[in-house]
Amino acid sequence: MMRETAYAKINLALHVRARRDDGYHELETLFAFVDQGDVLTTSAAKRDEVAVAGEFGTALTDPFDNIVAKALGKLPRSNGLRITLEKNLPVAAGLGGGSADAGAIFRIVRQMHGLPDDWQDRAAALGADVPACVESLTCIGRGTGTELETIESDLTGTSVLLVNPRIPLSTGPVFQAWDGKDRGSMPQGTASLIAKQGRNDLEAPAISRCPEIATVLESLNGTDAFLSRMSGSGATCFALYRSHDAMREAAEKLAFHHPDWWQMAGKLR
Repeated sequence: MMRETAYAKINLALHVRARRDDGYHELETLFAFVDQGDVLTTSAAKRDEVAVAGEFGTALTDPFDNIVAKALGKLPRSNGLRITLEKNLPVAAGLGGGSADAGAIFRIVRQMHGLPDDWQDRAAALGADVPACVESLTCIGRGTGTELETIESDLTGTSVLLVNPRIPLSTGPVFQAWDGKDRGSMPQGTASLIAKQGRNDLEAPAISRCPEIATVLESLNGTDAFLSRMSGSGATCFALYRSHDAMREAAEKLAFHHPDWWQMAGKLR
């Protein structure tokens, strides 16, 4: 039996540059990953099987739209796998939860059987965030997010707090609410410089669809964080702290004032 964490993805910066002819958007983003997330437990089986548990497991009710099953179908193997997915990350939350689950499947299959040479293409076919989620290390994404560049992270080990108002927010409507203005390229430099000087161009359109995001950000800004921002297309926001104690104090403060919000604490990988 094998256990693999599907690490939560956050966008330390997300610049939307243009709407493409194919309907997608040209992006520049700095992906980072938290050392917490969903948990996949794996064992050998005669055929592939997927079971879902955990706090947010009830959100995954369609077996034909389960990205874990789709990821298994993308990868040739000599035997089946029985997967139990403990769904700890909220769905439609800007954390790439489904993509992280698929990335974990690729790592499991790589360890057990190896991956085909074209695994990057197979990953991209499942979703724009999936290639980055396979390695789950800080990197730059361009194009739709699938053109990856490695970057050495000076933020590894940084304490991070994720907060979601428990309101699902689909990506499509947020992009539709984007005003179409190119606000410039992502800065160059270290991961911390890009994070501090970058921005998330989807923050304003997401707040227009889900005003509670502004309340979450205001609450995080009221803690001892050195950076707080929305991740992806929302509604999850993150805050980075210089110490675990500062992060824990912030988590307790927010839990007291907003006990209905979802939280996850960890460190950047």
